[in-house]
Parts: sequence; structure tokens; C-alpha cells
Amino acid sequence: MTIVAAFVPRHFSLPEAEARLFQVDSFSRLLGKCHWQAGKLRDTPVIVIVHGLEGSADSYYVQGIAEKAFRRGFHVVRLNQRNCGGTEKLTPTLYNSAMSGDYRAVFEELTAVDGFEKIFFAGYSMGGNLVTKMAGEYGEDVPPELLGVCSVCAAIDLSACADALERKDNVLYQRHFVKGLMSRYTRKAKMFPDRYSLNGFGPIRTVREFDDAITAPCFGFSGAEEYYEAAGAKKVIPQVRVPMLMITAEDDPFVPYVSFLVAGAEKNPSIQFVAPEHGGHCAFISNQSGVERFWAEQRIVEFCEGIWRSNAATQPKGFSRETAKR
Repeated sequence: MTIVAAFVPRHFSLPEAEARLFQVDSFSRLLGKCHWQAGKLRDTPVIVIVHGLEGSADSYYVQGIAEKAFRRGFHVVRLNQRNCGGTEKLTPTLYNSAMSGDYRAVFEELTAVDGFEKIFFAGYSMGGNLVTKMAGEYGEDVPPELLGVCSVCAAIDLSACADALERKDNVLYQRHFVKGLMSRYTRKAKMFPDRYSLNGFGPIRTVREFDDAITAPCFGFSGAEEYYEAAGAKKVIPQVRVPMLMITAEDDPFVPYVSFLVAGAEKNPSIQFVAPEHGGHCAFISNQSGVERFWAEQRIVEFCEGIWRSNAATQPKGFSRETAKR
């Protein structure tokens, strides 16, 4: 199912996106592709969508969620991670799974600069780990504007994922990721030759070897295992207090289902943990048509809309945080 999802042709109906650069540190910006509802009202909910490893804001699942959410009345921000979607020039750094601070910075800009009052995040795979990590790091101090977080097949235990990729039945996925990572690193080294070298490491055939030789040393880790331990959201899942939808599949080929059980995802009352037997890695193609065809996308939008509508129903008519401040 995982491979099938990548080749199913899809067409989307979205208004033209407005490009937006989010400053996430002194030297780095993320490119967002924004679809605003008419009037760009501040009390209209916003959903920010974060893609997975070697994906982009144009990945099918990102556009699928965006289309569904926009039709239901959400503002939508399709976000590129650092270097992704052709944005290598926007940051001197590489990207990694520990960078949850980037998404806190995006959240803070949307609230402080734009004044949005209702914000949701959704992430797939690597992006799922990042938004889960962000949610857990907030702990009890969840900002009132952050209404919900969703993840699909989040890579919460990076070491276990790297091990799974080394199985013979995952050789195609491994080759795909390594090819993309090395290609991106080569482009980056040509842009920043004083910072990155194309020499000094041997052949890289696995994601773990890439992280051990390149990702870890570039970000101050002693090796891949130390980086994996720091970056994985598994350790903060018990701390999640924002309403969260966490979807995975028992048959995911390289995000082990057991990692969610070990992390205690199903025991946290703030997390709605959904794990169907089949779904592959971020695929979840159903035998139904229409909005239900891509099952996980629809569950995300329904989850966020449910919180939004419930939240609106509990506020007095005409109430908003803006009017409350006056």
C-alpha cells in the first residue's frame, strides 16, 4: 500500500497559494504556501501541514489535507521543512528530526504577527515526529491558540526506523531516501563549500550511515545514535497535553507499531491513538471513493473541525480573544 500511494495520480482544487517566509532562527527561513479564506479573519482556524523525509509542501498528502481543510473553512499553510521544496538557499543548515523549534517559531509568528486565535498542526512521518515533539515539549504550558495536533506514521523512534529500513524487504525505500539525502547534501555543499565537504566519509548506503557521517556531526552529535535519542518524540509522548490525533498502521514497513506501544501513546488521555491493521507508511488508501479515498487525510480534517466547532460552541456569541482584550 505504501508504494501504491506514491503512484496514484491525484489532482487538487486549491486557490493560488501566497508564498510566506517564516523566520525560524537568525539565519534560516521556511517557505510556506498559504491559502487564506476570504478576509483572512483571525478567528478562522489555521491548519499548518508538515511533510515527511524528502517530501515538500507539494507532496500529495499535504495537498490532499490542504484541499479537504480549505473546503471545510480552514486557512491552510503548507510548510516546507528546511531545504525542502527547492529552498536550500533559505538556510545555511541541513535539516533534521530534532528541529521542533522551527514549528514553535511558525506558531508564534502566526499568533503574534497575524493574530490567529485557533491553530492546528498536522505532520506525516518525519513531520509527524516534529509536531509530536513540539506538542510534548509544551507539556502543561499549551498556548491557548494551539487547539490540536495530528500525526500520521510519526517516526518517533528514529533508531528503530533506521533498523527497519535495513531489512531486505525495505531496500527500495532505503535506496530512495539515501539517494534523495545525498543529492540534497551535494547541492548544499556546492552552495556552502566552506561549511560542507564532499570528502571525508566513505560510501553511504543507508540512512543510518548518512546520519552517522553527516547529520550527527553537522549538528554537534557524537553519532547517529545520540542524534536519534535526542530527536525522537518517543520520550515526550507522556507529556502531551494538547488534544492530539495519532494515526499509525500496524503494517507500516519502517515505522514500527511497537514503538508507539512502548512510548505509551495509547495510555495518554490527551491522545486519540488510532492504529488500523493495514495502511502502510502514510498511505491509508480505502476502498471508498471521494473524500474517504485517502482515509487518514479525512480523519485529520474531521478531528480538527470537531475541536474547532466544539470550541466555538462554548464561547459566547461574538466572543473572540481580540474582543476579550478590549
